[in-house]
Amino acid sequence: MVLNLNSSESKLGNVNNSVLIALTLTASIVLSPVSIAGTVQGSTDTIKMSSFNLSSQKWQNRVLLVFAPSVDNPSYQQQMQLFDQHQNGFKDRDLVLVQVLATNKSYANGQLIDESSAANLRNRFRVDKENFRVILVGKDGGVKRSDTTPVPTTAIFEQIDAMPMRQQEMQERGRK
Repeated sequence: MVLNLNSSESKLGNVNNSVLIALTLTASIVLSPVSIAGTVQGSTDTIKMSSFNLSSQKWQNRVLLVFAPSVDNPSYQQQMQLFDQHQNGFKDRDLVLVQVLATNKSYANGQLIDESSAANLRNRFRVDKENFRVILVGKDGGVKRSDTTPVPTTAIFEQIDAMPMRQQEMQERGRK
C-alpha cells in the first residue's frame, strides 16, 4: 500500500495509518503465544493431541499409569514429586509415564493425549474419576502392581529390576 501524505490527502492517510495500526495490533493479539495448561504455544504451533493405545506399547515399553481427579489432588502431587527425581531411571527401564487426570489434560511421556484415550484407560482399569491409583503394566501387557496411595519410585524400580525380562535387558545392555 502506498500512502500519499500531501496536504489534500493527509486526513485520508492518517485514517489509513490508523486502520493499518489497528489491524496490525489485532493480528498480533490474535496470533500471539497463548498459554494452555502451562505450556506456551507459538502462533504457528498447533497443540498436538494424540491417542494412546496401551496395546501399542506391548513388548516395547513398560507403562506406569497414574490416575487422579486433578493436578490439585494431594496424592497426585506427592507422586509426581517422587517421580521428578528419577527421570533417568524411567528411560533406562523403558518406562512410559501416563498421567490420566479427570478434570485436566492427560499425558503420555509429556505428550498430550485425547480424552477418549484417557476414558478408555479409566474403563479398562476400572478407576473412577474421583480415585487416585498407580498401576504398573509390564512389557507383556499384564498388570504388575496397583496402588491406591503414592508409591516410592525406588519400590517401582526394584520391582521392575527383579523381573526376568528386565534382568535380561540389564545383561544385554551391560555387554554393549
